[in-house]
Amino acid sequence: MTSASGSILQRSSALTQYILAPNPGPMSLEGTNSYILRATGCPGAVVVDPGPLDDGHLRALAAAGPVELILVTHRHADHTAGSARLHELTGAPVRAADPAHCHGGGEPLHGGVIRTAGLEIHVLPTPGHTSDSLCFHLPEDGPGGSVLTGDTILGRGTTMLDFPDGTLGDYLGTLDRLEALGPATVLPAHGPVLPSVESIARDYRLHRQERLGQIRAALKQLGRDASVGEVADAVYADVVPSVRRAAEMSVAAQLHYLREEAGRL
Repeated sequence: MTSASGSILQRSSALTQYILAPNPGPMSLEGTNSYILRATGCPGAVVVDPGPLDDGHLRALAAAGPVELILVTHRHADHTAGSARLHELTGAPVRAADPAHCHGGGEPLHGGVIRTAGLEIHVLPTPGHTSDSLCFHLPEDGPGGSVLTGDTILGRGTTMLDFPDGTLGDYLGTLDRLEALGPATVLPAHGPVLPSVESIARDYRLHRQERLGQIRAALKQLGRDASVGEVADAVYADVVPSVRRAAEMSVAAQLHYLREEAGRL
């Protein structure tokens, strides 16, 4: 199916479809997956992560409606920049954890269950990538349910921790919470759909543990007071310049965890 703007509406699960936003890049992969949630037999829809301020993309999302509610997983512009405009196009309120990204009378989200458009959406606070990150669990979406993970879990690669706003201690707790959802399908904001959030969360935790081991080894060689840049040179020597900043933020988050949060140096 093709939307009014020419964007392709693609099936991602029994209750969800998405339109890929035209904002590819080193951090956004192919672009932002803007999801449209719709219960069987119900005309209304919920949009998650409208994406960038691209009028064609936003009109395509509006045309897939009628949109009753707009949800945002976290504050980054590739998820939020189009929110106010999509509210203008649809009249639907925008809800996010951060009040700055709520529009049209939408109230901030802190957890709980949303029931709208025939859907039951469980709001999960999942800090780590950012302090305001949320995931949206759809327990009725297929045999194992599904979870819209924003940038907390990506369809490919691993997630950047936007330190100091996002911390590794918070992120490890978030992985525990997501693992407990079992076989729920992962619907990420970037990259392809993945099976079993339980399995993916375990893999993510293992990756973080391996990185922590590498950072401990680097500090043993460089000294306990080595800078973020020095550690990044040792641990992320092979990263391309376009993601160097992300690597340094991840190092900063891991150093803070080892030195302050866990006290494991």
